[in-house]
Amino acid sequence: MSRFLHGHAAPGMVVGLEQAAGDFVLPSERPERIALISGGSGITPVMSMLRTLLDEGYRGDVTFLHYARTPDRVPYGRELAAIAAQAANVSVAFAYTRGAGVDGALEGHFCSDHLRALAPDSHTFVCGPPGLIEAVRAAGDPERVYSESFLPPALTIDTGDAVGAVSFARSGLDAPNTGATLLEQAEAAGLKPAHGCRMGICHTCTCRKIAGSVRHVVTGEITSADDVDIQICVSVPTGSVALDL
Repeated sequence: MSRFLHGHAAPGMVVGLEQAAGDFVLPSERPERIALISGGSGITPVMSMLRTLLDEGYRGDVTFLHYARTPDRVPYGRELAAIAAQAANVSVAFAYTRGAGVDGALEGHFCSDHLRALAPDSHTFVCGPPGLIEAVRAAGDPERVYSESFLPPALTIDTGDAVGAVSFARSGLDAPNTGATLLEQAEAAGLKPAHGCRMGICHTCTCRKIAGSVRHVVTGEITSADDVDIQICVSVPTGSVALDL
């Protein structure tokens, strides 16, 4: 949930709700050791993971590490304290970036020493600012680090060598390829495709690519197969592309 409703909602506004969806979830086969790391409001999805593990009677080791500026900026503080006191397999730790000297807490931003001291050899789930995610990935095994960021990734899009055209088959529209994301190009053509996060997390913008190749601006992966679904908010055409829009 973003701040949009708080800042802009008014009586009479119609809001559509759907089942929560995304890729940042616990694997169906639970690892033996799990580290849940968060920063700021990124605590929300990892709290959901922790509650799920507790509800299902998970017996493996769980380390919950949250980064905040100061102790008064920690959401769910009372709930986490109660969990730490009642669940013998769950350890809870906090790190304060502007709260040096707090008893029992780590100091400063994430570093490899924090991970080694608290949760070595764990499957790690991290949500927070891109800097935190990058640091956790650099410190751990990339194949055992799962992440979600609540801030848009740093997108690098070179529009200088854009070639070809973008066809919106259902709408009967064609436009020169500007090199921007396909969502932006669709909007520039006057279309209003469904979208949400605009950073490749929520999958609301998923659309059928009929033909052509696209590049994922976050991973760099090229998708050339015809008749496949892509996320148009993080896809740029590498040439001519046809979409079912």
